Amino acid sequence: MEMIASNKSFGGWHKQYRHDSAVLGCRMRFAVYLPPQAASGQPVPVLYWLSGLTCTDENFMQKAGALRVAAELGIAIVAPDTSPRGDDVADDAGYDLGQGAGFYVNASEAPWMRHYRMYDYVSQELPALIAAHFPVSGRRAIAGHSMGGHGALICALKRPQDYVSVSAFSPIANPVNAPWGQKAFSAYLGDNRAAWQEWDASVLMAGAAAQLPCRVDIGLADGFLAEQLQPEALERAAAASGYPLQLHRHDGYDHSYYFIASFIEAQLRFHAGHLFA
Repeated sequence: MEMIASNKSFGGWHKQYRHDSAVLGCRMRFAVYLPPQAASGQPVPVLYWLSGLTCTDENFMQKAGALRVAAELGIAIVAPDTSPRGDDVADDAGYDLGQGAGFYVNASEAPWMRHYRMYDYVSQELPALIAAHFPVSGRRAIAGHSMGGHGALICALKRPQDYVSVSAFSPIANPVNAPWGQKAFSAYLGDNRAAWQEWDASVLMAGAAAQLPCRVDIGLADGFLAEQLQPEALERAAAASGYPLQLHRHDGYDHSYYFIASFIEAQLRFHAGHLFA
């Protein structure tokens, strides 16, 4: 593991690393914010943040304004990249498929299956790496935006034993019925739409037996709201299973990091209530 950047911020440290991923078969980059409380050697809880289409580890750390609150609360934040990358990694000309658009699934179709196993990476390989190298406790939460909101929800729904809470901004809530999801799933998972159900938060939530505290924030001026995000599907799923979903709608806000920066403190305090419970 190679550290490539280190910046002091709000008394803690933001650091970027590269490492060789056995799961993805390529060199990967991630960022970690260690709050000042970590300097004492006392393990701190950690929030995993999954970003959206075209993003890297840098978008959230630089734009969300999360580090001040994370420093106050004593929460580490880990932000992986959004896909495998490299000259030998399959790609597509579209922004919504291939590098920068891993969709946090395990691909089963060529040529994607060789590298695109982002679900295993963010839910298993990366947490194991973080636990081995940083002073983090076993208390873990997960959050994300857009494609990453979809990723956070499916990670929490498929592995509820690993997290204490989950949140999302503007998630792709019902990808089997959304153009972004249909394009990605057709490529990564093939034409068997029954296999797609395993990677759809609304489908998983409707049948969820194990339940986690869940907060979702959406902007009502989001241009992707009706076609791509479909939060109503998530609401119906939560009603069907009794899932403790808090869905917050915000007038005038769009899909951008201006929206995330406006409400990231509320999400971090939501997670703190469970990480320190």
